Amino acid sequence: MKEIDFSKYEDMLDMPHPVSKNHPQMARRDRAAQFAPFAALTGHQEVIRQMEKDHVSEDMERETFYE
Repeated sequence: MKEIDFSKYEDMLDMPHPVSKNHPQMARRDRAAQFAPFAALTGHQEVIRQMEKDHVSEDMERETFYE
């Protein structure tokens, strides 16, 4: 594993975090919401489930049961 050299950033490490004069600080709850999981393919799982149901019912209709 490559070792990281922080010496070129030493002058910045102890600096205070910048605070914007133009934008109010975002609420912690709103900031957390930005990182919440989301469904990239909205509705995809429902389509897959419906296709499975359709194919199973088709297979059941084709199947003949003998006594």
